[in-house]
Amino acid sequence: MKIRLITLGKTSFPYLVEGVDIYTKRLKHYAPFEYIEIPLSKPSKKASFDSIKIEEGKKLLKIISNDEFLVLFDENGKEYTSNSFSKFLEKHMISGRKTLTFVIGGAYGFSSDVYQRANGKLALSQMTFSHQMVRLFAIEQIYRGQTILKGEPYHHN
Repeated sequence: MKIRLITLGKTSFPYLVEGVDIYTKRLKHYAPFEYIEIPLSKPSKKASFDSIKIEEGKKLLKIISNDEFLVLFDENGKEYTSNSFSKFLEKHMISGRKTLTFVIGGAYGFSSDVYQRANGKLALSQMTFSHQMVRLFAIEQIYRGQTILKGEPYHHN
């Protein structure tokens, strides 16, 4: 099964870019992994938050096929421990699906079309983090989940 992490916007801080690169390379040892950054819509003075979300949603939905299992990182999503998240990954790995796709939205969230297309929502925490930091946290948790499934010593209970 292929795992994809799609983000809206670019990672601009060098330390976060380096962290994402490190975990992207590590993850490829466990499963095909793809990290995609979609450029954010440029807000104009006339653009509303809703119009920005709609435009970003259209860009996002263009690159997601109907057979992908789509999970949105969302503050109202389900929270997992690292161990239960590894079980979530395992469930999808044995489901026969070809692709499990996670998406981190832009600053204004997701459009209603994206929410309708989603198969699930996942929250990293009840706290709020910058979208750039969430990318590193998400990819590290996907990596951690893979190491738990393999019984490797990265995660300590």
